[in-house]
Amino acid sequence: MSGIFRQLRLAFALALWALPATAQDLSGLARVEIGNSQITDRRSGIKVELALSQGVPYRVYTLADPARLVLDFREVDWRGVTKPVLLNADRASDLRFGTFRPGWSRMVVDLKGPYAISEAGMVVAPDSGKARLSVTLIETDFESFAARSGAPHDPRWDLPEPTARSETKGLPGEGPLVVVLDPGHGGIDPGAERDGYSEKDLMLAFARELKETLLRSGGFEVVLTRDDDRFVSLERRVAIAHEAGAHVFLSLHADALAEGQAKGATLHLLSENATDAASAKLAERHDRDDILSGVDLTGQDDVVAGILMDLARQETRPRTERLAQSMVAGIKEAGLAMNHRPVRRAAFSVLKAADIPSVLLEVGFLSNPRDMENLSNKQWRIAMAAGIRDALRAWAAEDAALAKLVRQ
Repeated sequence: MSGIFRQLRLAFALALWALPATAQDLSGLARVEIGNSQITDRRSGIKVELALSQGVPYRVYTLADPARLVLDFREVDWRGVTKPVLLNADRASDLRFGTFRPGWSRMVVDLKGPYAISEAGMVVAPDSGKARLSVTLIETDFESFAARSGAPHDPRWDLPEPTARSETKGLPGEGPLVVVLDPGHGGIDPGAERDGYSEKDLMLAFARELKETLLRSGGFEVVLTRDDDRFVSLERRVAIAHEAGAHVFLSLHADALAEGQAKGATLHLLSENATDAASAKLAERHDRDDILSGVDLTGQDDVVAGILMDLARQETRPRTERLAQSMVAGIKEAGLAMNHRPVRRAAFSVLKAADIPSVLLEVGFLSNPRDMENLSNKQWRIAMAAGIRDALRAWAAEDAALAKLVRQ
């Protein structure tokens, strides 16, 4: 796809911002008309056709490693739309859609090979305002596909610039303990799913309950990386912790492993080398979820920044180790089951805040029947929240005492 075509396509899409009110359905969001929407194989390529109740700004692009087609829209109502109804193409392996940030929707089509965009356009009926978005992909080679792939950059679409970091909240023990709770997944990314439950919903419910437990106990300030069903990139989750001046970053998950052997709460710490195969697999899943949602986190630290981060981690690492041990003790004292190896390590991107003690807690595993029963039980979740609260209090007291010794 030539640069001129890309510019024309994006310009056409963004021109929909200027649609007159008479051409818009002002009663609500654009709806996907199921009977007239389909993803199908066409000759040596793929055809995506979406019928919408009204025209919306959109953009279309491909991403590599793995190959996928991404469509972004001003927020769309997906009610009634399912993958089996929409996806009817052998050249596509999977499909996800939903909200990926407030006011915006995203559809991601996993491609079984390199298929480049040859045509893309939206036609809006002037009388009804209804729209049809059509995207045609043709087979190409991997080198050409990679060269043409990548999210276009436009200030009307890109994430806002990071806000200034909050003023330091001081050390633990000097005022409220600032805790950032990170309910895993969200929006287009459901996480693990079992028996009608999804990881994203269970962890959001638990994060809200844990927040309430901490605030009612006093001595805590709590921030959630998401408080509804939206997609938040791994990079943004870490940025929220920095902006809040967090003392602790706690990422909450309830994953599933194919072998079904993992059970009980497990703490994960950051390490380039995973301590076991299961931890490596979980780290890959969490990072892959972010990549598959179309977020590019490929930028690398320069040498100076890398050195500074390593120095910060040297101070943070022992504090994080103590936080994990305190969490294990608090959960066990609450009478709840821990994994037989409760503390593990792997390269989780969401734990890479160099200056904030950060842990990822697998509250349980949806692939284990007992854990599944516990996770869906509100009383069990309340007991888990109490154990975490006690653990955070104990860690903060110990951390403050050790910090005074260092200052002396």
